[in-house]
Amino acid sequence: MDVSVDLSDPWYVKACNAVRDSLPERWRSDLPLVPVVRLSGVIGFSTPLKPGLSLSSVAKPLERAFSMKRAKAVALLINSPGGSPVQSHLIYRRIRQLSEEKGLPVLAFIEDVGASGGYMIACAADEIICDPSSMVGSIGVVGGTFGFVKLIDKIGVERRLYTSGDRKTMLDPFLPEKPEDVQRVHTLQQEIHTQFIALVKGRRAARLQREDEYLFSGEYWTGATAVELGIADSLGDLRAVLRERYGESVRMPVMAPERSFLAKRFGGTSLGADVLSHNFAEDLVSALEARAIWSRYGL
Repeated sequence: MDVSVDLSDPWYVKACNAVRDSLPERWRSDLPLVPVVRLSGVIGFSTPLKPGLSLSSVAKPLERAFSMKRAKAVALLINSPGGSPVQSHLIYRRIRQLSEEKGLPVLAFIEDVGASGGYMIACAADEIICDPSSMVGSIGVVGGTFGFVKLIDKIGVERRLYTSGDRKTMLDPFLPEKPEDVQRVHTLQQEIHTQFIALVKGRRAARLQREDEYLFSGEYWTGATAVELGIADSLGDLRAVLRERYGESVRMPVMAPERSFLAKRFGGTSLGADVLSHNFAEDLVSALEARAIWSRYGL
């Protein structure tokens, strides 16, 4: 008995299409796929309830995104005012390594802010796309501290400090500021700034439209101006751009970092004294510092 099937038979094709269309999207291999990795927050600043960006927090989502079968590209959804230059560079390098290993293009979509270290991460992408009102750029280095010398004199506190090494007390907030210490910090910042500039030029040299002194002054611009300057490529949003390029049926699964136990348990609620860690004061300072970084961009 001949049970062979004519694969070109219209009825057979229609039946196969009906079965395929009834399957959940995650089971369908015919739909284009672009995994999305959300990179949001201050880089290197973390609290138990709101962890910031670091290589350890984004390594797994990046690995999952670049390892997805049939992926056409990987999209980065960036909303970061910057932070640690080291963590920024580590995340940048991991994205470039995975892109080259898997042979997948990378698209960066900047939301509210892609500045400083956030912009460094965006440079790991082959294209940078932003909203007309996004804050983009700030290709520079900033650092700061506080001085409490007058305060401890006023309240009558005697500070006792014991060190071995002439520079161990450099920029101690409880000691008077020394010009040579400030100069040393400026030297270190200049080294990091030079590395940042080289990274941007290495990725975007042919697209940059203004002189170095202007582009690398630490200034930031709206997304519309960033495109004119060549530090971004086009205006748009993730959903619209991916649908235009890969079709209306494109799948865009989001790979988000895992939340900590405390964030899962108490996120969005008031914490009782029984769950406050002994590092609460340090966490509070970190949160205030993170808030100050966001506020530079009016957010």
